Amino acid sequence: MSPVDRQFEEGELWFGDCLTRLAALGPRFDLAYLDPPFNAGGTRRARVGTGERVSGTPAYVDAFGGLDAFLEFLEPRLALCRAALTPEGSLWLHLDHRAVHDSKLLCDRVFGRAAYRSEVIWVPGNGGRRRSGPSVTHQTILVYARGSDMLYNADDPALREPYAELSRAMHFRNADEQGRKYRERVIGGKAYRYYEDKGRRLGSVWSDCPAMRANTPLTQETTGYPTQKPLSLLRRIVAAASRPGGQVLDPMCGSGTTLMAARELGRRFVGIDRSETAFGIASRRLAGEPQLPVEHPALCTDEPAD
Repeated sequence: MSPVDRQFEEGELWFGDCLTRLAALGPRFDLAYLDPPFNAGGTRRARVGTGERVSGTPAYVDAFGGLDAFLEFLEPRLALCRAALTPEGSLWLHLDHRAVHDSKLLCDRVFGRAAYRSEVIWVPGNGGRRRSGPSVTHQTILVYARGSDMLYNADDPALREPYAELSRAMHFRNADEQGRKYRERVIGGKAYRYYEDKGRRLGSVWSDCPAMRANTPLTQETTGYPTQKPLSLLRRIVAAASRPGGQVLDPMCGSGTTLMAARELGRRFVGIDRSETAFGIASRRLAGEPQLPVEHPALCTDEPAD
């Protein structure tokens, strides 16, 4: 018997393929975060159980029979995500080196080249190092807008980072009546004031949201789901591209990290997944129910086998 959709006070979790579930949705989401399989081959398994009862429960298949087949799988789902966005909404598509370049061309076709806004280079901080050439130690998140004006909360604290120590020492020598250090610059005849404690806007390389690492102790965040993304990363994306009270979509929600981040930040959510393992983990997580015991976190990694 298939799992039954669940409703929570802050949103909904649906079981099934987003290709069919998204078709009935209108343009209601500020943000669609899409983290599909990476076309890395094989089957990804969730690690649950204890002692001799540890099992690698299948979570999802990551093989499509080639890149063309993967792109054929992705294209109609991208189109439905676009249709589900508000005029100011955006899609954030999370991939790695295996398919991101071809998927960029696909997104250009689905959204239009002018809809491309940026890309985020996420550095998980894990992964092997090889001798045959530069190791790929990052993943890429492509950002596409539905319309001409994309919602982006550039001044949200989640999108700020401290100024470099040398910059603080050289430039922030003034203080206001509250004692806050600042610098002023005149650009085009207009004076701008920058406060040290506010920090500067983030660039496109995010290295401060470490992945669910295999060599760290188990934490409350760990679910045993393969390729589980950290809450710190999704909090930032949700804060960047949605409004409080707005709606967030994750059409392949896996362990439910996007949904957890949306709830924490006061957004409503819809999560969809066709994996019974993913649905069970996300459902328990959202309900505050205990996860099945995780024996070893080694499979909580974003590094599929080459």
